[in-house]
Amino acid sequence: MILYCATTNPGKLREFRKAAEAYGQGRIQVELLPGLEGIPPCEETGRTFEENAVRKALYYSLRAPGPLFAEDSGLEVDALGGAPGVFSARFAGPGATDEANNRLLLEKLRGVADRRARFVCVVALADRGRLVRTFCGAVEGRIAEAPCGSNGFGYDPLFYYEPFGATFGEVSAERKMSVSHRGQALRRLMEWLAASPEQSR
Repeated sequence: MILYCATTNPGKLREFRKAAEAYGQGRIQVELLPGLEGIPPCEETGRTFEENAVRKALYYSLRAPGPLFAEDSGLEVDALGGAPGVFSARFAGPGATDEANNRLLLEKLRGVADRRARFVCVVALADRGRLVRTFCGAVEGRIAEAPCGSNGFGYDPLFYYEPFGATFGEVSAERKMSVSHRGQALRRLMEWLAASPEQSR
């Protein structure tokens, strides 16, 4: 089956397709929503990752020729009261770069001992404006004192994962996906669809 997605983030698209290859049992192909560049972006006004994921899935699925999923994800830092949370991609302001967001996070955590944090992801599956189901994932870690590694994207170079003894920016995409928040949520989506594709409708 073809499963559509709506993302302008090339890093996320790579992970979506890797998840389909790894967990879709050869039955799922992820494609970008046709004409996505001409569709006005969905406003992400939700207060939670789930609200934003569902909002985006419903919005874009009305323009999709088949089932579509959308996701919302981000970083929650305990010492910052859960921030940046749903504002992770625009922590340093609208259109902020990964480097600007990472720099601001380090500034806010300067001298802070408690650096516990987690990545959270919610994937929402919809079909022609109807919500089918949501899938969640989360991974615990801590914020490093400085960026390490050039792999991944977003806050990956700052997210230190104890079992790896490294940041997500220091490990391969495959190793990161095996434990990451997005990997967990996508695995649940792909396995659910592969087991019974008709459930998406």
